[in-house]
Amino acid sequence: MTKGSMLGALLLGTSVLAGPALAQEDGITVAYFLEWPMPFQFAKVQGLYEERLGVPVEWVSFDTGVAMSAAMASGDVDIALSQGLPPFVVATSAGQDLQLLGVAVSYSENDNCVVRSEHEADAGNAAEVLPGLKVAVPLGTAAHYGFLRQMEHLNVDVASMEVVDMAPPDGAAAIATGAVDVFCGFGAALPRAKEHGNVLMTGAEKEAAGILVFDVISAPSTFVNENPDLVAGFLAVTEEMNARWNAGGAGVEEMLPVIAQDAGMEPEATREYMASFAFPSAEEQLGETWLGGGVQEFMGGVAGVFADAGEIPAALESYDAVVNAEPLRSAGAQ
Repeated sequence: MTKGSMLGALLLGTSVLAGPALAQEDGITVAYFLEWPMPFQFAKVQGLYEERLGVPVEWVSFDTGVAMSAAMASGDVDIALSQGLPPFVVATSAGQDLQLLGVAVSYSENDNCVVRSEHEADAGNAAEVLPGLKVAVPLGTAAHYGFLRQMEHLNVDVASMEVVDMAPPDGAAAIATGAVDVFCGFGAALPRAKEHGNVLMTGAEKEAAGILVFDVISAPSTFVNENPDLVAGFLAVTEEMNARWNAGGAGVEEMLPVIAQDAGMEPEATREYMASFAFPSAEEQLGETWLGGGVQEFMGGVAGVFADAGEIPAALESYDAVVNAEPLRSAGAQ
């Protein structure tokens, strides 16, 4: 079984060691994922964040959202873009003082579980085939949540499997060699894993089962409270990039090669990848589906799954307090 039950305690312990770094003359630090192409990267490369915010911005890449939580707890990161929702839920449920500031991207097709071909597993025979298999999954992440929900939906007892904590690149390498039978992960590691097997459930099948996958923009509460204008400005630039990408046409063609290079991917692979992403507008994010109530309710469900799996002691009574829509509202005025 997993060692994920230690995760909440570790995050809680880390969260009291140091406060978040505050924006100073030496700038801010933002966490992001490599091989995870998003519109904000055009502004990142062009220096538009520095230009608008008036401070230097250091960008630091991470393999998982769990690592982002730890970096924010230690004061090494001021803003995470984009952090998987489950790592955010795990951290806040364990007592880390973070705020959800926006929805970065929705991506049901780009976070999934792959079973090696020789097992011939699918949704119809999963309950018979999967017990006893070895699974690579980054614990406490969106991939972990998706794995738990898929196993629940397919009537597979997770206790009957061997679950090991691996970042997606490591998991993809492991399924390629046969060191693991199942890969659960995201990013460019997913298509590499699919070269050696098939997805257990499609994105559409997961959505029909109520298994949503999206990342958020998050930050320590102290940083947000001490730097409201800077945070709003950061969100405004991010929103501008999303709007430009969503508009299509010449804007996309200008942005695509820049984003691809920054993500470490080929342009056409980046185009295909991003075609399955959705970048909700600020107006959409502020509506009932997202920050207006939907995200808070969904977080309660995510926390319940992790609590039942022993990954966190318990869910919060409400997740309303960890969602702060004010900076996004303020971003619209900039």
